[in-house]
Amino acid sequence: KKKKKKQTPQTPLLPSSTVVKPEISQSTIRTICRSTIHLGEYDISKEIDCIQDDCNNKVVKVGYEQVIPHPQYEPNNNDRHHDIALIRMSADVTYSDFIRPVCLPLASTRQAINVGELLTVAGWGRTLLARQSNVKQELAVPVVDHDACARKFSSRNVNLITSQLCAGGEFSKDSCDGDSGGPLMRQTAQNRWYLEGVVSFGNRCGLEGWPAVYTRVADYTDWIAQSLRP
Repeated sequence: KKKKKKQTPQTPLLPSSTVVKPEISQSTIRTICRSTIHLGEYDISKEIDCIQDDCNNKVVKVGYEQVIPHPQYEPNNNDRHHDIALIRMSADVTYSDFIRPVCLPLASTRQAINVGELLTVAGWGRTLLARQSNVKQELAVPVVDHDACARKFSSRNVNLITSQLCAGGEFSKDSCDGDSGGPLMRQTAQNRWYLEGVVSFGNRCGLEGWPAVYTRVADYTDWIAQSLRP
């Protein structure tokens, strides 16, 4: 039982991390294992990505300078509380039509996340047909009531807290292996994308009635701001 996503070339993402500032990207702690960050990636099997006659620039590869895990994250705890990290890149990012930052849900801009609201998750993880997708996939997933989700996961001895967000729960439509650290986003009427969550974990993938769990970014914006330096 796996996930199914639709394709999109439009969302501004990195594999398993998301640009939030020219020199900073954000991810989960368990997914930081690559030596380079790929910016402007869409189809990982091609050097230059094209959709019909629309082609992007060559992928930009940037190294890591520093990884900043959340200080309260416990790697051996199955609850995965505070599963979020920042990555300081070795060079500033030059924005383009294919490399753009995502907005953070700051106190001045954040909106309530309502049960049933559709948010967008994206990544290159496992699909119905393959262990990894070459092409970036996108899926709209509904927000699930936190208390109901917490009761569901308590049956597997997992204790969810309010800084974790649940979304999904439809058969074969889910984030999955390889998507961890990727973004859960809200698109506004002004066509801005806000980073509401980060893919953390789930009970396998795409099981009916089992939503995935995401780190709720709005609860960590103060920590993110404190972790930045000029």
